[in-house]
Amino acid sequence: MTHDNKHFVARDRNWHPPAFAPGYKTSVARSPQQALVSMQQPTVSELTGPDFSHLRMGPHDNDLLMNFRQDPNQGHSQGQGLPQGERIIMFGRVVDQFGKPVPHTLVEMWQANAGGRYRHKNDSYLAPLDPNFGGVGRCLTDDQGVYRFRTIKPGPYPWPNDMNSWRPAHIHVSVTGPSISSRLITQMYFEGDPLIPLCPIVHTLKDPEAVETMIGRLDMANSKPMDCLAYRFDIVVRGELQTYFENQ
Repeated sequence: MTHDNKHFVARDRNWHPPAFAPGYKTSVARSPQQALVSMQQPTVSELTGPDFSHLRMGPHDNDLLMNFRQDPNQGHSQGQGLPQGERIIMFGRVVDQFGKPVPHTLVEMWQANAGGRYRHKNDSYLAPLDPNFGGVGRCLTDDQGVYRFRTIKPGPYPWPNDMNSWRPAHIHVSVTGPSISSRLITQMYFEGDPLIPLCPIVHTLKDPEAVETMIGRLDMANSKPMDCLAYRFDIVVRGELQTYFENQ
């Protein structure tokens, strides 16, 4: 993401967990076993693009209640009803380290359904798939850096880290910067979830403030009465107050 060199804030490496964290078993195989290679001369493809200024969004790209419904003109096999589960709004602003909005940037999200199952061929959790829910969405931030999704609150799910590990309910979020190499990925947890402090992945973060940057806050002012609750999740892309990102 762009920044002002006059006020550059160096990244705090202690903010991020070690690549090798045995308590999070998947990190053992994923962590580098040799010294990292510094890219002294990045290529053009790593410094420029993609350009989203001409990206055309569908009418329901950011509405997961609607974007998996069957198109009668296409004959798709997905459902024609509404997804099961708690209807929510997820919204917020993407800003830089000084609070300036990051406009017209691509925000993507993906999640499990209300039962805690992803629409993915490798997800074998016994919870059923929802025929009316795809679990993916995207939008562009507006001039003030605001993004918004309508979706279903995802369910927690077990995973084989140990005998009884459960992932808290969460939504994965991707923000793409001025080049493909500056894509940032994080996830939003939900305020008050008792599974957050029990999660082995969360345990890799030693700074409690880093965990707090990934928690969406209930926002009754932006909830819709008799319809859905709203959760605000602001994303800071750089600096001392940055949101914790998984790939840093």
